[in-house]
Amino acid sequence: MKSSYSENSACVEAKLSTELLVRDSKEHEFGTLTFSPNAWQHFVTTLREKTFSS
Repeated sequence: MKSSYSENSACVEAKLSTELLVRDSKEHEFGTLTFSPNAWQHFVTTLREKTFSS
């Protein structure tokens, strides 16, 4: 899936299977990040709460 807000493919792409795969839509050669469903949920929750710890 791609963001509906992307212009000129300047976004990230995500694929959901048993894991979430994320990559830069312009720089495919940089590879793909892989997240478990729990890790992705934690990431999204943290962003929503805007609480970051070092």
